[in-house]
Amino acid sequence: MKTKKMSSNTLLLIITICLFFVMYGAGCVMYSAKGFTHLQTFLNILINNAGLLCVACGMTCVMLTGGIDISVGSLIALDCMFLAVGMERWGMSGPLLCVLVLVIGIVFGLVQGFCVGYLQIQPFIVTMAGMFFGRGMTAIISTDQVPISNEWFVGLANKKIQIPFGAYTNNKGVLQVPYIRISVVVALLVLIIIFLMLRYTKFGRSLYAVGGNEQSAIMMGLNVPMTKLKAYVLSSFLCSIGGICFCLNTMSGNVQQATGLEMDAIASAVIGGTLLTGGVGNVIGSFFGVLINGTISTLVKTNGKLLSSWSNIAVAALLCFFIVLQSVFAKIKERK
Repeated sequence: MKTKKMSSNTLLLIITICLFFVMYGAGCVMYSAKGFTHLQTFLNILINNAGLLCVACGMTCVMLTGGIDISVGSLIALDCMFLAVGMERWGMSGPLLCVLVLVIGIVFGLVQGFCVGYLQIQPFIVTMAGMFFGRGMTAIISTDQVPISNEWFVGLANKKIQIPFGAYTNNKGVLQVPYIRISVVVALLVLIIIFLMLRYTKFGRSLYAVGGNEQSAIMMGLNVPMTKLKAYVLSSFLCSIGGICFCLNTMSGNVQQATGLEMDAIASAVIGGTLLTGGVGNVIGSFFGVLINGTISTLVKTNGKLLSSWSNIAVAALLCFFIVLQSVFAKIKERK
């Protein structure tokens, strides 16, 4: 059983990685004159999608159990608004607000995880309620767009970590040194920690077991309700980390912030090889799913003549393709 899952996972992961390199290579060929080949172009994809990467890692953990979480976009909007209003109107310190945002994520996950794991309510219904609650609470805090000017937070957002290679001279003769932001470092640390957790810990193996066959997991002595609860707590906690990273990029709070981000996270996980039925997937695949999502948006922007909606169409087409692949793997698994 374990070998079959791993083989399916590996094949889906290979397809995703190859697709990313093909797409990015095509962009380098077509738009080399527009600077697509520069290292900073790739690093900008990481910078712009650092928050999404954190959310996708959490979404992967939930989807491994056979669940789903569509509340993540509204939770990020709530986090950003709480940070913005807290610093600009309530006069609270930035570090304290970041800690409180993480606490909000944990409480959010506890409530949703209890409803899914112990009350056995459908995850879609529970997280849809969470989505409406998150948007509603965001509007209660403020309906205005609140820009952030807090000195500590601005300094954190503007801090550049320079890369010691890949420098180039632009058209004006100015040397451009590649850099990443703090949010990228945080997102990559989240990726590494969750990868190690899924691969080497009992809890990580429990997520795969619950998603692979819940009845078998119960017979093995696993506490399935508690495993699901922990998965949703972890997802919301990582979502709040992603919310801080997202806020470092946008530097504002807005009721409409992160609209549709839950679909981007689900798409990234599915494109990365995570099965919607659970039991198969990993965060490395989700990482490349995020990169593919970001590469598509970058290609559309670099072209300059295409509408931004074309990126949504391309992601939708890829999503359909990978869902068909998942269906094929599911049929093969049933026959065996």
